[in-house]
Amino acid sequence: MISTAEFRNGAKVEIDGEPFIIVEFQHVKPGKGGAFVRTKLKSLKSGSVIDRTYRSGEKLDTPNLEERVMQYLYSDGSDYHFMDTSTFEQLSLTEGQFADAKPWVRENTDVTVMYHNNIAINVQPPMFVELKVTQTDPGVRGDTASGGSKPATLETGAVVKVPLYLEEGEVIKVDTRTGDYIERVKQ
Repeated sequence: MISTAEFRNGAKVEIDGEPFIIVEFQHVKPGKGGAFVRTKLKSLKSGSVIDRTYRSGEKLDTPNLEERVMQYLYSDGSDYHFMDTSTFEQLSLTEGQFADAKPWVRENTDVTVMYHNNIAINVQPPMFVELKVTQTDPGVRGDTASGGSKPATLETGAVVKVPLYLEEGEVIKVDTRTGDYIERVKQ
């Protein structure tokens, strides 16, 4: 059980048998009446976001979650196939379960698969990934007063903003939580 006093961004709770993650919360103490907590929760199964309000001191269940490191093998069009690196057991997931991680993961990348009651529900990519820039416009020197950026398409199809000096074929490091460029990787 988790109390409203223990709410934190990223904490996981169970509502009506479905696991949710707290995206945002705010403790409110009105002048009249009891205190309460406003929360924004994201479903770990469907990805939908809901708003809920709880009285201060109310308790919620914690979900039965397990994370396993698996390797993304390949896609056959509609399904995505993974292999548990310790047991070599294979698993196939749908596009919906893989949608959030898909722009950041290429074949043979280790990912974290989250299980709820022994059923795979979603995939989390590594925090940082190194991907090759496959398409970007040439940067023109003197275009901007300070730095500047341009869009670049990566080998997985994701588009990120990169500095003007980057060229096609270079490998960059990207933060998968925000989709931001971090640095150029030396080869």
